[in-house]
Amino acid sequence: MSKSKHLKEYQQKRDFRKTKEPQRTTSKKRNIFFVIQKHDASHLHYDFSLQNDDALISWAIPKGISTAANKKRLAIRTEDHPLDYAKFEGIIPEG
Repeated sequence: MSKSKHLKEYQQKRDFRKTKEPQRTTSKKRNIFFVIQKHDASHLHYDFSLQNDDALISWAIPKGISTAANKKRLAIRTEDHPLDYAKFEGIIPEG
């Protein structure tokens, strides 16, 4: 498990025997980046994440990404994720 203070909540919420989601960040030597992911969960929304040290600081955007600069969208803070989550594709089991 990662020693990152950012990922404690993320790791507590998951059973890594049941999910293929990344457990931790494998490398800190990366360029700073952001990620927008389409997330078809209980309802379709988008996740927006910014790199902060060895974690992705993340928000759910329920109404989708705005294409107009003058249109604001609600962003709901979620738990931080490991950097490797930026490349994750797959089904997340319930629970």
